[in-house]
Amino acid sequence: MADQYRMQHPGEQYPTPPLDDQPEIPYPGRTAEMVSQPDHGERTYRGSGRLDGRRALVTGADSGIGRAVALAFAREGADVVLSYLDEDDDAQQTAALVEEAGRRAMPVPGDIRSEEFCRGLIETTVSELGGIDILVNNAAYQHLVSGGIADMTTDQFDRVMKTNLYALFWLCKYGVAQMAPGSTVVNSTSIQAANPSPGLLDYATTKAGIVDFTKGLAADVAKNGIRVNAVAPGPIWTPLIPATMPRDAYEQFGKDTPLGRPGQPAELAPAYVFLASQESSYITGEIIAVTGGVPFT
Repeated sequence: MADQYRMQHPGEQYPTPPLDDQPEIPYPGRTAEMVSQPDHGERTYRGSGRLDGRRALVTGADSGIGRAVALAFAREGADVVLSYLDEDDDAQQTAALVEEAGRRAMPVPGDIRSEEFCRGLIETTVSELGGIDILVNNAAYQHLVSGGIADMTTDQFDRVMKTNLYALFWLCKYGVAQMAPGSTVVNSTSIQAANPSPGLLDYATTKAGIVDFTKGLAADVAKNGIRVNAVAPGPIWTPLIPATMPRDAYEQFGKDTPLGRPGQPAELAPAYVFLASQESSYITGEIIAVTGGVPFT
């Protein structure tokens, strides 16, 4: 694991392509199946009480960015409900990291394409943790289609929309209704919102939608003292990559960024912590790009 705090060349901080030979893995992907293990900050993230006593719900919290965010939140003092699809082993590992930080972890499996499940996630967070102060909409579905729109099916398009946009709408609708002033929503968009790949047309469309949703919701709930922001990751090394792309699409993953490598989940977590904390009290409706230098325009 890299030392996130030592001054060093950022392009050399983590492995550069080609990474260790990584076979394709079944969706939704498990961390144990990753040959080059992602860094979630297990050995490095240092908390300083910035989220002390907060109650958070993080979707897609079993692995990747979600795990890094849950770990960082816990080390900053928050209890965390961990929403995930069905990756029980990964979710239990994330829960263990949260509990090792002395905070409460509650793994909740289920499909966020269901409005009732999303409503239930909010209700569970409120009933079990006593309220909800932070909502992180991080879970997403993508599937690279090499033939572009000609090979993109309606079923896939519908799945991407339901997972990435409908769930965001439902969780925000029911979540902000339970939030007190000072609460925050942090959404995960993507560099794809600004630089769409033809093979990820549906995914990129949802990520662009999240940008506008974030800005519009921020304006809507500012009067209630609730802030809404988003993080736009670039190419980040998580199980989702080999689980949703053919090998020839990720062998050089991240090489074309100015920093010449993919990012690690641990490099995303501080942005989520900042936006969730009171330190960012005068920031709402904004997007923080963590892209390895690729412009988010």
